Amino acid sequence: MTRPLKTASLAPALAPALALGVAVLANAAAAQSCSVRIGGIFPTSLDWGRPIAETAQFAVDQVNEAGGVNGCNVELMLRDSQNDPKVGVDAAKALVDLDRVKLLLGAVGSGVSMPILTTVAVPAGIPEFSCCSAATAFTALAEEGKTRGLWFRTYPTTDVQAAVTAKIVKDQGLGKVAIFYKNDDWGQDYGKLLAGYLEGLGITVTGSVAINAAQPSYRAEVTSAMSGAPEGIVGLLYPTEGSVLIREWLSLGGSQRMVFSNSLRSDDFREAVGAKYLTEAVGMDNAAPRVPSADAFVTSYTERFGSEPNGPGLPNSYDAAMIALLAMQAAGPEASGADIAAAVAKVTDPAGTPVTADTAGFAQAREVLAGGGNVRYQGATGDVVFDQNGDVAAPAVMWKFTETGTEEISYIPQEEVRALLGSH
Repeated sequence: MTRPLKTASLAPALAPALALGVAVLANAAAAQSCSVRIGGIFPTSLDWGRPIAETAQFAVDQVNEAGGVNGCNVELMLRDSQNDPKVGVDAAKALVDLDRVKLLLGAVGSGVSMPILTTVAVPAGIPEFSCCSAATAFTALAEEGKTRGLWFRTYPTTDVQAAVTAKIVKDQGLGKVAIFYKNDDWGQDYGKLLAGYLEGLGITVTGSVAINAAQPSYRAEVTSAMSGAPEGIVGLLYPTEGSVLIREWLSLGGSQRMVFSNSLRSDDFREAVGAKYLTEAVGMDNAAPRVPSADAFVTSYTERFGSEPNGPGLPNSYDAAMIALLAMQAAGPEASGADIAAAVAKVTDPAGTPVTADTAGFAQAREVLAGGGNVRYQGATGDVVFDQNGDVAAPAVMWKFTETGTEEISYIPQEEVRALLGSH
């Protein structure tokens, strides 16, 4: 259940806040007379995927509290991708052909998002907003004009992830590492880029081992990686296969010096392996800039769900949903998918009127847009600005596991991240 927003205690701000509240309630009531559908393709059957979908729903709920999009209540039609390409494509086709959605949120894994984009979204002229797909193949596709401007992601590319991961490996003093990577578009891209960055830093990659999903055992892969006598490993995996593989790695005497991708920043993974075996493990994650809007998201998320956001892609999911809905508002009620995609620039304009990522911010954005202005969305990941390929940049953090979750060790500013790129 969505909790009510806290009202400001300052007297000068009270009257306008009350006026805005009345307007929001009036708009919300009017929005019940019509509805508009958007699609969400997330791995909701997986423990780590469900919160990503719930965070997107959170953004939808806030927009509906503000009166909906163009006076209509927004329905988020969720379908489970199971993080499987075929299942994801079938889900996308159903959302577009049967549910007649205006846009798609998702998917999560690059290996699921790519076939959805190329076989469903682009042919149908439907924009796709992904929270978590990082493969650089999307950038190449956009540069070739094959995304038709319909692709946006609020998540940095694997090039960013690889550069930061290599820095963390070096900072940990590891000179020889083996890489385990998920055998999909994301993992293959990440693993290849990471190997290049590590070699550029003088770090030996003793082996890069592809890991397929849903295997009961990875003993052969672990044994292969051990043959190179690495000092530690890098795990570019999801919690499901990661839990099985890391338990086998440790049971066969593998080093506890491990560096993980942000996809393993998961309570399920920590509990499955055991926190006591992860005391020497660290990981990378993309981070929000140290700005008030990111702090505000943590506060509102905690009010909604009872705990701070802890897991991959949560702020990115919120921003993807909110930006998509703002673009729908800017494009107008009869807009095509191409119109919605084109309107993204109007709601992420660095020179636009700043609006907050919440119910009041959406209501304010509607007024600014109705007056012919542009807005600058300030969200859970800061001021989101897409380049011509639908990509974003972001700072990063190094983190470690604790008994109850994860804890940030250090913050890597966006300027430093940019300096790391292209160094291999």
